[in-house]
Amino acid sequence: MLRTCTDPGRPDTLGPCEEPTKLAVLAPEMRILADSFQNGEALGRLNDLVADSNGGAYFTSGGAYHVNRDGVVSTIADDIRANGIILSPDDRVLYVTNGGAIVAFDRLGDGSVANRRNFAMLRDGGSGDGMAVDSAGRLYVTAGYAVQVFSSGGEFLGSIPTPRRAISTAFSGPDKKTLHIVGSGARGPDGQDMVTAAGVRNNAKSIYRISTIADGYRGRPK
Repeated sequence: MLRTCTDPGRPDTLGPCEEPTKLAVLAPEMRILADSFQNGEALGRLNDLVADSNGGAYFTSGGAYHVNRDGVVSTIADDIRANGIILSPDDRVLYVTNGGAIVAFDRLGDGSVANRRNFAMLRDGGSGDGMAVDSAGRLYVTAGYAVQVFSSGGEFLGSIPTPRRAISTAFSGPDKKTLHIVGSGARGPDGQDMVTAAGVRNNAKSIYRISTIADGYRGRPK
């Protein structure tokens, strides 16, 4: 069932979201992993997530959080503007966008983290949204009208420009050599940009795909 709710990132607009929000395991059998924080509060509007190698997942909902395989939710950081979240290929580093910065944490064996630090700063005043990682550990971060690429050491390598504001990205395909990018907004059958009534959030999206030399990390879906 869908309801109309306020988007925390755009409090002046309304749009559809699921109620209640749950973290679920889909395979080998579907089951609910968590639907609330430890204090009983609802998880809110989840933004992004990445599964870890221990049956849990890291996710963002305003801040950054972890849920273990038993459904226990713990806080990674609630004093950041978290949006995108991704793990390094070896699961040892957790990356989280924090406005115009990318924050890194060392991931410990139980899923907790340590050694918070600024990993890189985004260029051109962009604010980070979605993230992907390739097999070499390079980060692909959507920000403004581009996907910004950083080395595993935090060096800015360049940008992939996009026709629309980029909000999410992921490698896919059998060899993971296709980078898909979601852009905000889309054209309708009449060739004009789709619009909504005043006060209603425009959820129209465009998806671009780019063949890449680099290949995405194949050890997990994202």
